[in-house]
Amino acid sequence: MIKTNNISLLAGFLSVLVILAFIGPWKLLGHCDTMGGPVIKAAQKALETGNVNLVLIWVQKKDEDEIKKAFEKTLAVRKLSPEAKELADMYFFESLVRIHRAGEGAPYTGLKPAGLDLGPVIPAADRAIEEGSMKTLLKLLTDTVQENVQTHFKELIARKKFNENDVEAGRLFVKSYVVFTHYVERIYESAKSLAEDHHEETAGEAHK
Repeated sequence: MIKTNNISLLAGFLSVLVILAFIGPWKLLGHCDTMGGPVIKAAQKALETGNVNLVLIWVQKKDEDEIKKAFEKTLAVRKLSPEAKELADMYFFESLVRIHRAGEGAPYTGLKPAGLDLGPVIPAADRAIEEGSMKTLLKLLTDTVQENVQTHFKELIARKKFNENDVEAGRLFVKSYVVFTHYVERIYESAKSLAEDHHEETAGEAHK
């Protein structure tokens, strides 16, 4: 069993990781190209209110002019008829998401329908942002990481005491060792890369 103080350390680590994920680039937000995602919701509100600033936050500064032009065209065309409004809105949604994903270095593969199964963590992250509380999200992350670390560790320890002349048993130990160390390494590297991304972005903004 993992000791209480180790669990506290893990929870603290995850707290920092999630905070960094929120304040840094949202590169892992896997539903920005869905009709129920935050980009489309921002676009819908922008079109209804006529406020393009609501979507400019989702693109890089260099892409602002392209979005503004697409926005003005959409506002003009959507007044013509209900059919024109539907087509114009879809044109704007496609343009916005495409440019947003390009800014993240991600490919655009078309808009996805709302209601897709996104797994537990993205909806939990959205709820955390909406409610201003990470309690439920942190529990989900902590429980998931703890369960996986314990599973890999128990398997590793069980295979550790093998007969040195039993090569196959030794290989099973090595396999468990590789899985365990790579798993904890990925957790560490994720936190490290998020921190570096945010630092570089902030430094870049400071020189503008």
